[in-house]
Amino acid sequence: MSKRSASPSDERSSSRKRVHIKDEADVRVISAGPDIPDKSNGKHIKNGDLSESSDQEDYEVEDYQAESEPAAAVAADLYLETVNRKRLDFDFEKLCSVSLSNVNVYACLVCGKYFQGRGKSSHAYFHSVDEDHHVFINLQSLKVYVLPESYEVQSSALDDIKYVVNPTFTKNDVALLDKRSIESFDLNHKPYRAGFVGMNNIKQNDYLNVIVQSLAHVPPLRDFLILENFEGKPELVQRLSILVRKLWNSRAFKGHVSPHELLQHVSAISKKRFRITEQADPFAFLNWFLNNLHLVLGGSKTRLKSSFIQKIFQGIIRVESQKITTHDASDRLRFEGDTKIQRSDIPFMFLSLDLPPAPLFQGDIDKNIIPQVPLQTILSKYDGSTTQELAGDRRRYKIIDLPPYLIFYIKRITKTQLVEEINHTVVTFQSIALDMSPYVDGATEPILYDLVANVTHESVFTPQGEEKHVYRVQLKDKSRDEWFQIQDLYIENIRREILFLNESCIQIWERRR
Repeated sequence: MSKRSASPSDERSSSRKRVHIKDEADVRVISAGPDIPDKSNGKHIKNGDLSESSDQEDYEVEDYQAESEPAAAVAADLYLETVNRKRLDFDFEKLCSVSLSNVNVYACLVCGKYFQGRGKSSHAYFHSVDEDHHVFINLQSLKVYVLPESYEVQSSALDDIKYVVNPTFTKNDVALLDKRSIESFDLNHKPYRAGFVGMNNIKQNDYLNVIVQSLAHVPPLRDFLILENFEGKPELVQRLSILVRKLWNSRAFKGHVSPHELLQHVSAISKKRFRITEQADPFAFLNWFLNNLHLVLGGSKTRLKSSFIQKIFQGIIRVESQKITTHDASDRLRFEGDTKIQRSDIPFMFLSLDLPPAPLFQGDIDKNIIPQVPLQTILSKYDGSTTQELAGDRRRYKIIDLPPYLIFYIKRITKTQLVEEINHTVVTFQSIALDMSPYVDGATEPILYDLVANVTHESVFTPQGEEKHVYRVQLKDKSRDEWFQIQDLYIENIRREILFLNESCIQIWERRR
């Protein structure tokens, strides 16, 4: 049988064959075709960081790739079968698992691990060769590449992964969040409802979970965080934005999210005042969080309503103070109020409410009775006539201007150097039509508010006998007029008639239009 002469097409096919050679020094792709110049010389590699430009110069394969593009497309389709969506989790901080750098990070779509760069000296490159994992996504640009060949995948089959990395919404989508209830399903076919999903308690971060969940259900703030472009803004608002978008994502791979990225940044900028491993007071965190959001959004420390945060939550209250002086007369100490009354208008973002003190002496029967107080009773602090004595002053409060969203702080925990006291008094309330007009100066018509979020506290004892605080949040689903109670990953329906049975500590109320 005569030998068939080689045709030009065979020669071209032969020139595209690759031989993989791996030794201890390096891993390179050797081709019988045109030489691929190596221009990196390590000059773009500094302290383990690889920039996007170093990746491009590591390869310089534009002309060579154009010749082998059909073969690359076929290989990409084959490699896409190795993508494992159930192992992907984009909630954690974008750090390379080897170098711990946050520069130019890629996620392996086969195992879910993060690696830096895609050049032939990068950690992602070595991972693709060592583990035979080939599909990677850039977590910043959302471009997908096949390694070690380093060509971009153009297939739309991975669009769902790109959406999970960075969920996006249109104005029409946001307008329907409170009007249309869609039941979604995760990869395990378990149902979940967007906006009412659990948040991981990594260690002791339930104090942050309840605050983020509450703020994510304040419609103007939620819509602002979802729709606004925060590119170039401080990291705090960027990380909060992506977390809120993930909470409301109806196309998620799992029915819960993790606040890990936000927590890490909060811990850093608060100088570890708020940490993952130590529980903090939810109100202390809310106070710090809103004030820092106000500042990073360009707010002023002196000008009123200078940021979007203050436009939502800031009101004005009038404080009248009167000095109390003492006089010693005929063996009796007499206290008299100064005739001069000082008035000042002070901006506020929270209204603190004081619970009546628990009785000092209780009988055996009284110990089993939990005291109750109506919300209107503790709100009387702001009626303009009820007085409080504090630090040698007699004070009265009256609200001058109410914000669109009103935050109540019900102080339950009092810490001293020796002991921590908890007031378990139950505050009774109706979740709709709270009339604030009796506490507003000059109000002649009802000013009605409806409850949006209710953060509750519970004291439990560990098997070792230590007292532990547990925080939950109750949220209203406006699309179905239902209430949900969320404790980390646990979600349950709760009847509106029994909301007050829990120990409320923070409430957010929405003013009716």
